[in-house]
Amino acid sequence: MCTSIIEILPAEGMAKRGDEWFPLTQAVVAYDHARHAPLGDVITLDFMNARLDPGARAGVEMTLDSAKALRAALDRAIAAAEHEEAEVRGVKLRLVG
Repeated sequence: MCTSIIEILPAEGMAKRGDEWFPLTQAVVAYDHARHAPLGDVITLDFMNARLDPGARAGVEMTLDSAKALRAALDRAIAAAEHEEAEVRGVKLRLVG
């Protein structure tokens, strides 16, 4: 069943295809049936550059549990990075969690 769950957002950074890196212009997060992974419905992450050829894409399909674990890891890493950045700038932050 197609879920039509999709989020598209601008993204800055770099992604890799083969041995080549390319600049990102957008990221797409979706929930739908897997196209490549031998799984049912998955969270799909696509990192791409819309100005380049269709191969300028780095894609991931993962289970909901894996996506939740990734989200938690991102939250922890972002909180630690914000704390580090605040220390560099001499600002004190209260860590949550």
